[in-house]
This record gives sequence, C-alpha cells and structure tokens, in this order.
Amino acid sequence: MPSNKSVSAAPITQFINCRILRDHRLQREDLWVREGKILDPEKLFFDELGYADERVDCENGIIAPGFIDIQINGGYGIDFSQPSDDVDGGVSFVARKILEHGVTSFCPTLVTSPPEVYHKVLPRIKVRSGGAQGAGVLGFHLEGPFISAEKKGAHPEQFLRTFQPGGFQDLMETYGSLDGVAMVTLAPELSGSRTVVRELCQRGIKVSLGHSVADLSQAEEAVQHGASCITHLFNAMQPFHHRDPGIVGLLTSDKVPAGRTVFYGMIADGIHTNPAALRIAHRAHPSGTQTLSGSIATMDMCVRHFRQASGCKVEEALEAASLHPAQALGISHRKGRLDYGSDAGQTLWTSGSETKAGEQHDEMFSQHLLKMLFTRRKFCRFCSPNFSLDQRSATFIT
Repeated sequence: MPSNKSVSAAPITQFINCRILRDHRLQREDLWVREGKILDPEKLFFDELGYADERVDCENGIIAPGFIDIQINGGYGIDFSQPSDDVDGGVSFVARKILEHGVTSFCPTLVTSPPEVYHKVLPRIKVRSGGAQGAGVLGFHLEGPFISAEKKGAHPEQFLRTFQPGGFQDLMETYGSLDGVAMVTLAPELSGSRTVVRELCQRGIKVSLGHSVADLSQAEEAVQHGASCITHLFNAMQPFHHRDPGIVGLLTSDKVPAGRTVFYGMIADGIHTNPAALRIAHRAHPSGTQTLSGSIATMDMCVRHFRQASGCKVEEALEAASLHPAQALGISHRKGRLDYGSDAGQTLWTSGSETKAGEQHDEMFSQHLLKMLFTRRKFCRFCSPNFSLDQRSATFIT
C-alpha cells in the first residue's frame, strides 16, 4: 500500500517477523524507520496515514541497538595515535570495517602521545553521524598521558605527564583543544587530578579512571568529583586485595553518590580478562557493564564471549555493548535504545534456521550475528569473513 506521508516524503522501512530489544526485554513487534530515526507506528498510522514503502523480513531474528565502542585505538593496520597526512582517511577506513561487526558508533582513542600528536590529530576529526559509509564518530577518547608510570602498559613512558601546579592548564597545553573530545582516561592518584576531573566534567567530558595505582579512597574521591567510568576493568590497575580493593572496589562502594552509576569497560575477548573475572564483575554490578572489543577480537565476538562467560541473559549482553556505553557517554536519549525518536542503527541477530515463537533464544544468540544489511533505499548483503556461511550478521543503518 503506498504511503500518504504529510510530514516527510522520505521512504519508510518496516522490519517484520522480529523481536525488538526494548525496555530491557525482547518484544515481538515490528520496527519502523524513516530518515535515520525510529518511528512511533501509532503516530505514523493515525496522524500521517503513512505506510511502509519497504518491508524487511528478519526471519524471527532479534533486533538490538547498534554497538557502541568507546575505546578503539585503531585496527586493520591503522593506529590513530600515529599521525599521518590522511588522519580522516584512517578513521573513515576503520569506521567502515567495524560496521561489519555491528559497531554503529565509536570513540577513536589516542594513547599516550607527545603534545604535537594531539595538536595535529584532534582538530582533524569531527563528530559525525554514521551511515552506510561507516560507523559514526562520537568524539575522541584520550587515554593518557596523565596516567601512572607503574601501570602504563604499552603506553610510551617518555610521554607520560603529571599535572603541574597549573592543573587543568597543563592538560589544555598538552591536548591543545578539547573540541570533539568525549572522554579522558587519567590516574586519580596524580596530584592535581581532583581539579582536572571537576573541570572536565563541567565541560561535558566524561572522565574514566585507568592505568592507575589508586587506592579505593582515591578512586571514590574522583567519582565524588564527577568521574563516572573505569577503563578496561582489572587491566592496568592495582589487583583486588581484601584490605584495599583499589579501583575495582568502586563496583560495590557505598561512597558513590546516590543515583550515580559507575560504568566499567571489560575486554571480553577471552584473553585479557578471565571468564571468572567477567562473572564476578557482572554479578557485582550488572548495570555498569560495558563490553569492549579486544586487540584480536571484534565487538560481535566479544559480545558472544561475554554472554557465554558471564552466564548473563541475551538482553544483558546486548545492552552491555549498546545501552550502557550510551549511558556512560550521556547520549542514551538518542543512541543505545530502540525507543521512538532514537537514532536508527541496529544489529540483527539470528540463526540460519527458524526458531519457533516462545522458544528459548540463548542457543541462537550464542552462535550467530547474522547478515549485514545497510538500509538506505537499497540493501547491501554480505557475510563477515570471520564466520562460516551459515553464521551471518546484520547491521542496519537507515
């Protein structure tokens, strides 16, 4: 039936035969999309007398929000911290590749670098929406250089910095500009960090704690001044100890301000974090869990591994890579959800065989992230080379 659209002449896509992840549960209903936004079908029908121009049969699959990766240093031969004459080209290339694995938005991440690198790279990359051309850029995540030398990991020690008496001014001189910066990782035990945390938060930039030897009281103080995230939990921080659990203790701390959630990223690639550690963290503080892609694993692989290792529900695993990162960045009003009016970037999870209505879907989820689709009038279908032909994945960018 043709559309009668009084609001917009743009085509409407209706996804049918699917279960939608909405309000923390899977609901069997259709999903309607126009011009990159999710539509309220009731308003579409009764206010506009509108109908779908195109229907997509999801074959009883699960539609979930697109994944958000808040910490990606590069990939596919590209290192964002190595400045080149085509910085934007490198970011755009990675944006195209990660879209194949369900990531529809991301934060390009710079590790500890000399000031001239920040001054060259930061002005070159702008926040931008995603689409069939690649995942959207949400802003930079600056991981360093204000971190602990003892927990520097792979960060080059010669470029590490501390906050001099100038405090926030030292940070500005290092980075050059905070335009387009979404998050900064720092070590809260550094002298002067309290003022820096407060200044960053007042500018709408999220502060994450990591690469640190901070004790629990120092971490709690940083949270009380606005810090809200932990960078790759368990990695590059003091190990949990019963006398002082360090940053890890924030998961159950009673000093976190009321109404605040401390989010934490975990590299769920089966290498960086033991499955038992994944289970401990998730069960202690499930609402703060964020899944991060690993150095050798894509985001969809990490979501599957996190689901299997933690024993969490399908809905929780999907939200750990979508809703929770959006909440951590303060953008969950438009991303990480499939609510009416939210941005339309979704993943489709399904198996090669039909699943009966009401049948347990855990087995299906553990096996398949299915065929990639970009919906913008035309459909482009392909299979990820990391999977066999009956293990397919899908991402929708409309």
